[in-house]
Amino acid sequence: MDALKLLLTRQSMHALQEPGPDAEQLDVILRAALRVPDFLNLKPFAFLIAEGEGRERLGALMRQAAQASGRPQEDIERAPKMPLRAPLVIVVAARARESKLAPLFDQQLAAGCAVMAMQMAAFAQGFAGVWRSGWPMHDDHLPGLLGLGPRDRIVGFLYVGTAAKPYPPLPNPDPAEFVRRL
Repeated sequence: MDALKLLLTRQSMHALQEPGPDAEQLDVILRAALRVPDFLNLKPFAFLIAEGEGRERLGALMRQAAQASGRPQEDIERAPKMPLRAPLVIVVAARARESKLAPLFDQQLAAGCAVMAMQMAAFAQGFAGVWRSGWPMHDDHLPGLLGLGPRDRIVGFLYVGTAAKPYPPLPNPDPAEFVRRL
């Protein structure tokens, strides 16, 4: 797929089904993440892969986090089902690296760019996906349950699979609405 076409046609898809990427396709997705802008080349991110039964394990940890955080019963009951909405879920975390030159925010932005690069790589290979956030991304307990450190922060959940329905028409916003010239 042409790079500009990819950038101008990528869109999120919430309705996902099998198949998901195979090992070779997932490798391409992960390699794309490692090419993002990254001040000082710190690689301040971690990717936790949940596919197959791993999605059920992720759901169980989400449920445990929801309970520990006192989430509403509806969230607790829904949590184990959330990762089952796609064949592949990649949890992306910003892993804080010690640096006098690269502030934590720069490192978190690099991790966010990794999510976008992975979604683009998946889309370029014919897959669909959506970058999800919600309460699990901001939960105080889930990072520890996932084995992340106290300074690490989840920046998103990338759900990847095959589109289960046609994409809606692409919106066509005018860039001028978002620009102010200095």
